[in-house]
Amino acid sequence: MSTVSQPPSRLHFDVLIVGSGLAGLSAALLLSQQHRVAIITKRAVVEGSSGWAQGGIAAVWDKDDSFAAHVDDTLIAGAGLCDLQATQFVVEQAPQAIAWLQKLGVPFSEEDGQLHLTREGGHSARRIVHVTDATGAAVQRTLIERVQNTPNISLFEHHTLVDLITTDKLKKRKQLPSDAPTQCLGLYALDDVTDEVLTFEAAHTIIATGGAGKVYLYTTNPDTATGDGIAAAWRAGCRVQNMEFIQFHPTCLYHPHAKSFLISEAVRGEGGRLLLPDGTRFMPSHDPRAELAPRDVVARAIDFEMKKGGFDCVYLDISHQPLGFIQEHFPNIYARCKELGIDMSQQPIPVVPAAHYTCGGVLADLSGKTDVAGLFAIGEAACSGLHGANRLASNSLVECMVFARAATQSIMQALQDRPTTPPKQLPAWDDSRVTDSDESVVISHNWDELRRFMWDYVGIVRTNKRLERAAHRIALLQGEIQEFYAHFHVTRDLLELRNLVQVADLIVKSAQSRLESRGLHYSRDYPLTNENAVATTLTPHHLI
Repeated sequence: MSTVSQPPSRLHFDVLIVGSGLAGLSAALLLSQQHRVAIITKRAVVEGSSGWAQGGIAAVWDKDDSFAAHVDDTLIAGAGLCDLQATQFVVEQAPQAIAWLQKLGVPFSEEDGQLHLTREGGHSARRIVHVTDATGAAVQRTLIERVQNTPNISLFEHHTLVDLITTDKLKKRKQLPSDAPTQCLGLYALDDVTDEVLTFEAAHTIIATGGAGKVYLYTTNPDTATGDGIAAAWRAGCRVQNMEFIQFHPTCLYHPHAKSFLISEAVRGEGGRLLLPDGTRFMPSHDPRAELAPRDVVARAIDFEMKKGGFDCVYLDISHQPLGFIQEHFPNIYARCKELGIDMSQQPIPVVPAAHYTCGGVLADLSGKTDVAGLFAIGEAACSGLHGANRLASNSLVECMVFARAATQSIMQALQDRPTTPPKQLPAWDDSRVTDSDESVVISHNWDELRRFMWDYVGIVRTNKRLERAAHRIALLQGEIQEFYAHFHVTRDLLELRNLVQVADLIVKSAQSRLESRGLHYSRDYPLTNENAVATTLTPHHLI
């Protein structure tokens, strides 16, 4: 790998990958055997959401388990909206993905010489392969080390995606003839160190930017999860699907000094019980599966009990398990809680729901292809059809790897059929008519306002009136941000806010169009579930 510093303003590669999580790193390693790859990531390479994943990776590994059972569990959790073909594709490829990670050296937890399998909510069997309670971090470390030792990969850290470059955009500016075929030619990215906007050119671009959890006030996601790829792909002409389905993780640690710290699903899988402040267990009265119900059910139950009782939080108790068991299975959670004065072997952990996963995203096929030629979307930024109305626990990391392999195979075949050649020189970013802003407070104020009203109005439980209020405020913010974007130099904060407001708009429009309650979308105005499950697909206005 080459870490690039002070590069020229125009760079050409075979493939551009935006994002450095599991999806992006996997794609880079697979492509780098034959092609020159650039990874563009807006913070340090280690700061994506994948590294925060605690639970593990779902895959059929035990002889008593089956692909059919894993598919069925996924379909049930997805509340009728999972694409069967996509689900079967991922489930059947999952063991191969685990084997690939083993080959790379990921130190999965073992028991008696075999992979240790745990169980999580919604799964009918033990099929979660893990590295204690820090699977994502272990996988990321392994892949990053490989990337750093691969000469065909150039890593651009602290580079923020500004926008994708498409032939349609260049045709509007009269920089290409009107009959040029629609395709993605590359992207503009802001170098956060030099404040220069660079032009990246490639015949193929992969969006692997993760989700948009930061659109909400409380989230388990890192600060990087601002929906950049989803918003950029939408502006480029891609359809998005099922954006109303935002998964709220039921158990985020409730503590003033624990920002976004997740208490893994596996704690409930290993016997953890949810309690009210007086010690009463409440999940059995909400669902016969109790604490092992899917995340949407558990999150709504916690939300209901908190609002009913006026509680700040509920409690997750696994103190009935021996100390040695807890330290072996949850060493990182135990250590973090202990730092904060909570001994989970002796007392329950205070928890609240928090925005966790974006189930919808850029509409992509089984090869990761989007509506725009040359543009792919994989991982949480994409809507592959796997998750439907609610993601089954630990299906996300395996989705990243399966679609990274599928997309790279498609790209390598295309490059083999028609070797890449540098396109006609793309126009440099033009900021000659803008100035530096002296009102950055506008950005910080709008950012705070957006996240608060999305939490209040577009959260776990929704109503028509709440969605209308959110839509009204989004429209006002879009006007302010567009004016800011047109007149001032771009900054990372401005770009992230622009993308978050765009994603918020897509979430609200999708929620308003779903006149039922299904999976993660629960409406008080439409509490029943329709007989027919139909995906919500939004199309950019200029394509209608």
